[in-house]
Amino acid sequence: MSDADVPGWWQRLGIPGLFDVHVHFLPPRMQAKVWAQFDNAGPLIGRPWPILYRGTDEERVEHLRTLGVRRFSALSYAHVPRMAESLNDWAHAFADRVPESLRSGTFFPEPGVEQHVARRIDLGVEVFKVHVQVGAFDLRDPALDPVWGLLAEAGTPVVVHAGSGPVPTEFTGPEPMLGVLERHPRLTAVIAHMGAPEYHEFLELAERFERTHLDTTMAFTSFFEAEAPFPADLVPRLQALGERVLMGSDFPNIPYPYAHQLESLDALALGEEWLRAVCWDNGVRLFGPVATA
Repeated sequence: MSDADVPGWWQRLGIPGLFDVHVHFLPPRMQAKVWAQFDNAGPLIGRPWPILYRGTDEERVEHLRTLGVRRFSALSYAHVPRMAESLNDWAHAFADRVPESLRSGTFFPEPGVEQHVARRIDLGVEVFKVHVQVGAFDLRDPALDPVWGLLAEAGTPVVVHAGSGPVPTEFTGPEPMLGVLERHPRLTAVIAHMGAPEYHEFLELAERFERTHLDTTMAFTSFFEAEAPFPADLVPRLQALGERVLMGSDFPNIPYPYAHQLESLDALALGEEWLRAVCWDNGVRLFGPVATA
């Protein structure tokens, strides 16, 4: 399956397009630094990872449009203090000029973070992203506790890269996320990459906490299966999660065609109803209606 096949794929499912909750757009200088880490198999990458989709923001947005991705995030993630707000300003402007983009934000455990997040919620941020592996912080950091409370009250989803893939650190794994959810069980959390490689543990969190979701980002692809295969015994439980599985791709930071994520989901053989829900309906339910005209 090639990218040229993607529109026909979702049309056969009878959905208006694709809803991708895990897409990255970053300020140009930061984007270049992130790609350099991938190009050099940096310490948090751990393996060759050739980025397939380069080019300008405009070129990458147009490619998503050609694929039929009607709604997508523009996730960034702060890894040092006093960085988050500049990323949020950039993402705010990006969403102003790209109507398909969810208004996206990030935060970091630092003084003033509660006020920053409250302001961004007021400004209409629809999804936040944190990356504990890159940020090197504990989700249970006391500075973040009021932030989780704010997000739980507002219902604003947060995509959390908490799993130990591709390279584990002292901050990754299910325990910190469990600690946050036990204190804030109403938090709308989206666990990136299905929590790879701790699939069992993060699936159990989604089963236990009714507003915890999993995104499919890179999971089930040949690239991930070679290093962290998804356990076959979990597939029926994944189907049972229903509306709390969301399609994600990690575009543009992927070493294979976008279409491969979709054919990997198809290969699970969970049926067209499940695919429709994951690739469209669940995103609309969580984030609201999408203009498709």
